[in-house]
Amino acid sequence: MSGHNVSHSNRKTKRKFYPNLINKKFYLEEEGMWVQLRVSARGLRIINKIGLKNALLRAEQNGIIKL
Repeated sequence: MSGHNVSHSNRKTKRKFYPNLINKKFYLEEEGMWVQLRVSARGLRIINKIGLKNALLRAEQNGIIKL
């Protein structure tokens, strides 16, 4: 996504908005292995709330990833 930085004098310069992505390792208990995912800050909250396995299944149902 793109937009403008707006200074106090109302001068506008181009800028970009990037998602808040984090490289994080998770332990998948069902498989007995570590997986490394690139998730957003909101994705981390979802994983903490519903668990890694359920979050992966939800992402697959929504067409975000393929397992």
